[in-house]
Amino acid sequence: MQLLYSPTSPYARKCRVVARERGLIPGIEEVDCNPHEDPAELQAKNPLGRVPTLVLDDGRAVFDSPVICDFLEGLGSAPPLVPGVGQGKFQVLVAAALAQGMTDSAVNMVMESRRPEGERSSTAVERWRASILRGLDSMMDYLAVQPGPLTLGHIACGCTLGYLDLRHGDMAWRDGRSTLADWFEAFNARPAMRETDPN
Repeated sequence: MQLLYSPTSPYARKCRVVARERGLIPGIEEVDCNPHEDPAELQAKNPLGRVPTLVLDDGRAVFDSPVICDFLEGLGSAPPLVPGVGQGKFQVLVAAALAQGMTDSAVNMVMESRRPEGERSSTAVERWRASILRGLDSMMDYLAVQPGPLTLGHIACGCTLGYLDLRHGDMAWRDGRSTLADWFEAFNARPAMRETDPN
């Protein structure tokens, strides 16, 4: 298999961390791919031209990070990152959805900042920023109920916080959130996080 990714993509990082935590990296070739350059290799596999894109051995492609993570969850023999049924499953999926939404807002802010100055929407940026701040204020509540020491919820939240460090240092998300900051410091020390750190 091949995983087409960008080192700075928080979506791709989530998939790369999942692959490592599930012990799948020996069977996955990671291919650095800049989607903003519209590479033909990426567009041939993913009509949306986005990373991450997982190319299977038979040439079929799996794309969108939640779908790739779900696919990887079915491979290997590591303990599951998402329980199969019950309340625990939804505690994991909701935490992952929180992180996904925060990441979407953070990426949108970056993309908006790259538009010509006269075309930028300060109103949109403030709405995205507010959603991130609300997510930060509630994230520990979702992490506290994860049904195990390592879940997709943990990974998704960790990758979101890492992306805020990478692109939104001015947000100073640790201020007033010492419990979340301590959690991230410990989680970010995991080998899978260190190996995928874009900094």
